[in-house]
Amino acid sequence: MHAVPDTNPEGTDTTVEPTPPRLALIRWQKGIALAAWAILVGGYYWYTTANQLDPLTAAGRLVEFTRESTYGPLIYIGLYALRPLIFFSAAVLTVVGGFLFGPVWGVIYTVIAGNLSAMVAYWVGRYFGSGLLPAQETQGIIQRYARRLRQNSFETVLVMRFLFLPYDLVNYLAGFLHIDWKAFLLATVLGNIPGTISVVLLGASIEGDFSQGLPGLNPWTLLASAVLFGVSLALSRYFKRRETSSRE
Repeated sequence: MHAVPDTNPEGTDTTVEPTPPRLALIRWQKGIALAAWAILVGGYYWYTTANQLDPLTAAGRLVEFTRESTYGPLIYIGLYALRPLIFFSAAVLTVVGGFLFGPVWGVIYTVIAGNLSAMVAYWVGRYFGSGLLPAQETQGIIQRYARRLRQNSFETVLVMRFLFLPYDLVNYLAGFLHIDWKAFLLATVLGNIPGTISVVLLGASIEGDFSQGLPGLNPWTLLASAVLFGVSLALSRYFKRRETSSRE
């Protein structure tokens, strides 16, 4: 049997090169999986275009559907977890979580859902990235950047979370570069807290119903959201300076 490509906690790739027949089979499997994914994404965007369904309209329908269902929180968490497969906006769903469930339960449900969606995107990226960046290739910008991320996985991912970089891009990139999944998950859990609470509070500050025109905003909840946003940016600057100092 051939060893499965993996990355140890120290960031050293322990991949054993597969034989040509095995490599051909892996490529076929990835090709089929990629084609199925492309069909899913294409089908979703075809449906939304044909029905003039933009992200905000889709979010509004989700609000109506979830409110009418006994299993609203489970539906919200499930859709959020699978969201990266069709590249639906995480920010929109996070605002929806605050609007639907309020500041407390909105944060709880969104933290659970956000971390699940991060791991879904991570493992998808890891599957398609397996074998594309062998450790023995020491030259090239991509290889050097991959080694740097592997060696400083936790702090690098943490800084990217605090900086509010595109959520799914970070998740897919971390998996593609085979960052240690435990460091990735821990950094995601901790790094998402300020931003998640900030955006959930933004959603919770919305008062009223969109069907009756533009709703009002609770100024205190909105202020708390802005303060936490600032805290997240301050933390990102701190960890970025710390990483730079340690590297020097």
